[in-house]
Amino acid sequence: MANMNIMQMNINDMVDLMTPLYAKTSPKKVPSLMIWGPPGIGKSQSFREIAIKLENLARKNVVITDVRLLLFNPVDLRGIPVADAKKELAIWLKPQIFQMNSSEDVINILILDEISAAPLSVQAAAYQITLDRIIGEHKLPDNCIVVAAGNRVTDKSVSYKMPKALANRMTHIEMVCDVDDWKKWAIPHGIDSTIIGYVNFKNSSLFQFDPSNDDVAYPTPRSWEMVDTYIKQIGSIEKAFPLIAGSIGLGAATEFRAYTKVYDKLPSIKDIMDGKKVEMPSEPSILYALSSTLSANVQKAKETELKNIINFILEMPAEFATLTIRDIAVIESLRKKIQVMPEWIQGIKKYRGFIM
Repeated sequence: MANMNIMQMNINDMVDLMTPLYAKTSPKKVPSLMIWGPPGIGKSQSFREIAIKLENLARKNVVITDVRLLLFNPVDLRGIPVADAKKELAIWLKPQIFQMNSSEDVINILILDEISAAPLSVQAAAYQITLDRIIGEHKLPDNCIVVAAGNRVTDKSVSYKMPKALANRMTHIEMVCDVDDWKKWAIPHGIDSTIIGYVNFKNSSLFQFDPSNDDVAYPTPRSWEMVDTYIKQIGSIEKAFPLIAGSIGLGAATEFRAYTKVYDKLPSIKDIMDGKKVEMPSEPSILYALSSTLSANVQKAKETELKNIINFILEMPAEFATLTIRDIAVIESLRKKIQVMPEWIQGIKKYRGFIM
């Protein structure tokens, strides 16, 4: 969004930038961060990823308080006024969002979500929270990080133009959608291999938000996560198809279902893992499906099976070998195991020019 005059970043770059900053700096000294972006891109999820990594890096318990400002009135933030004991003054009852653990062993993250969709009176009430970390008589603990997220006015969702006085109290980043970046989250989190394969096959299928039409269902990282849930819970894409279509739209769901038919043509993954001779497919759609399936299987493979998978990957056409190696490399739980394997080192050396 060119007229916002701010930097664009993908989720993982933003998480990698902010996590060490929060880990080594007192939360009260870090300016409030505002993430802008279209619906379904993963704005709220990005803060949860920060929480997970921050917990490991800082070795503290990270507690998230998620406040959906769209549902709030100004009084919900400041508290309800009641009379004091002498019935001479008003006392503001502390809202639940300020009931945080102030221990040094804890880091709190307060997410002011959907802030751009909140009425201007609520946005005004958020002024003090974002800069002074107080509202009325109530103060956030020193161990609380304040972040915010919202849709852009041009996204045609419920959104109000943010007052400049509020905007100037925060650091702004516009989040963008990127396939490689999304896979860094999707693969380790076990998103179904058919979805990974389809997005690899057709990159544009990951995100198709268009504010100019009236579609209520369209592909986004969030709606593909919904599709993943239906596939896992129902066990059949065919049976789950009405719900898949209701999540990403009928056109996208039809294309996705058609693509998944190629999984019937895959060679035996068990034979590959057992080190047996397997004929290499030549059709690109099948190779994309094979790549995503291998990436999914390495996470549960034993050491010998993992070596056999890597040896098979090295026989794939360069484009697909590179794709599969890059997808496997994002799985943090495997890194220590594979980075010392001769087979993996051979693959990195062979395709270094493509991977870098």
